[in-house]
Amino acid sequence: MRDDATVTAGDIARLAGVGRAAVSNWRRRFPDFPGPVGGTSSNPLFSLNEVESWLRSQGKLDELPFDERVWQQIRNSVDDLQLLSVVSDVAWSLVGGDAEPDAGLADAACRLAAELGTPETVEFFYRRYVETNSRRVQVPSPDVAAAMVALLESPATVFDPHCGFGGLLIAAVDAARRQAGRVFGQERDAAMARLAAARLAARGVKADIRAGDSLTADAFPDLEADAAICIPPYGERGWGYEELTNDPRWQYGLPPRGESELAWVQHCLARVRPGGQVVVLMPPAAAIRRSGRRIRSQLLRTGALQGIIGLPAGSAPQSTQPPHLWVLRRPSDNDVVPSQVLMADCAVDEVLPAWRAFLEQSKGAVAIIDLLDDEVDLTPSRYLAKKAVPVTRSVDESQAELAALSRKLADAVPKVLQEPRAFTMTMLGELIRAGAVQLEQTPMRMETESGDVPLLTAKDVTLGRGPTGKGTVEAGTITAQPGDVVIPAITRVVHARVITEEVTLGPHLFVIRVDPELFDPHFLAGFLRLSAERTASSISGTLRIDVRRAQIPRLPLDEQRHYGAAFRQLEAYERVIDETARVGKQLAAQILEGLTGGTLQPVTD
Repeated sequence: MRDDATVTAGDIARLAGVGRAAVSNWRRRFPDFPGPVGGTSSNPLFSLNEVESWLRSQGKLDELPFDERVWQQIRNSVDDLQLLSVVSDVAWSLVGGDAEPDAGLADAACRLAAELGTPETVEFFYRRYVETNSRRVQVPSPDVAAAMVALLESPATVFDPHCGFGGLLIAAVDAARRQAGRVFGQERDAAMARLAAARLAARGVKADIRAGDSLTADAFPDLEADAAICIPPYGERGWGYEELTNDPRWQYGLPPRGESELAWVQHCLARVRPGGQVVVLMPPAAAIRRSGRRIRSQLLRTGALQGIIGLPAGSAPQSTQPPHLWVLRRPSDNDVVPSQVLMADCAVDEVLPAWRAFLEQSKGAVAIIDLLDDEVDLTPSRYLAKKAVPVTRSVDESQAELAALSRKLADAVPKVLQEPRAFTMTMLGELIRAGAVQLEQTPMRMETESGDVPLLTAKDVTLGRGPTGKGTVEAGTITAQPGDVVIPAITRVVHARVITEEVTLGPHLFVIRVDPELFDPHFLAGFLRLSAERTASSISGTLRIDVRRAQIPRLPLDEQRHYGAAFRQLEAYERVIDETARVGKQLAAQILEGLTGGTLQPVTD
């Protein structure tokens, strides 16, 4: 173990079994907490030996786990740019590969494998690497991977031409319950390909993983797999358009320069046998771009494209947009071209039921002839039937609720005096520098669709609701405490929220922690809400918040509390407004549905 091994605040939280916010509290409360030895002000690094000694002295750590010792030894052996190469070499050597990592690292890894088992050790190294590089590494969520492979019909051989760390191939292996078969994969990054191969080999899988670009340096030109699955890189323009113009893989048309995803779709179709399946996670723009309409048309006319399933926003690892699953099959010579395809929008766990309902009952089926117009728009939502307004109550009941809310609305208006007042203002940044308040920011990228920890997202803050995200505690994760003020860093409508119970935070959030003896959090949140909007920069209607520039009045604590109470009343008033608008719109929809459906009649004089 090197003496200069360092750890982040997230590492310390994991070692001690606490949230990252607790580490921040320790740094403030305990003068003897080890100071940073490197890193940056936003991501400081601490000496592992000093942290370990301090945790033990505080009774917060009995013994540093051996797996963490080994990981820190690996992590501190090289800089971040070389870390993946070292991790993949160590993992590959554990499964009998020809890598030759540093002798000390190899020995430590072997001893850990003897304790945990080789598969668990390889997977541990993979997880730690991804956690350490969560802002740069993009991996598919387990739920999305499982949904993609669930659409395959028990293939004996599976191919992923852009396999990354092997997540989709591992999901295919797990779905097959480790039955006999082979998987093939190609990955541009040689170290990433080696780690993917190690993960599969540790599971006892017959895997052939090769390094290189599948489009420009195809490593499997003669492959005819049973199935192919892929999450292609989105929006690439340098994918080889010029050199691949006459490539035989383009059976459905030359992919446009700006439509690299259509090149990946055709590459997958070319590397499966006739009748073989292909499932590709595509950006929503691929369904409607004018430049790709000829290829979309050919995929439909030949029966290659069998369905498109829209998934919720954030399901793709490299985009926050709602992606589409394209389900395809390579046509055989004697195939009958189908007359319809599936068009569906659903949650990730509803993908397989939607596909089965289409195959067995033609549910969600759209006639191909209806898609072959000038646009060939394959956006599922365009073809889905609009849901009728559910009649859960009578019009009279809705009218009575609207009347009650209208009366409540008048009583909820905050009591204020029309008396001008001049404030002495200060910027929040000055209060931060003075130590009167503390500011933290959550990571820009976090997984919010899978995991077992509820996450409060930026949208949750804006809508005033509870946490709807799902994630895991990792490096950079922040837990907000009661009394903290949370505000989105990127938003369309600024809202600052006072936290009432401990909650783990999702990405794009500022956390402002106040001393209750100096500030009322509701007072601070109220003034931040408007001041942060005035000082924000705007790009296409999206506000980028710089809370440090927000102006806060200098007021004694008792006056702050008066303002805080008024801001709370204002929030309650706004909730009644929203509820009144909801019931009013529902009533309007009921009346429209009733008049047009024959259940209501207009009153005549």
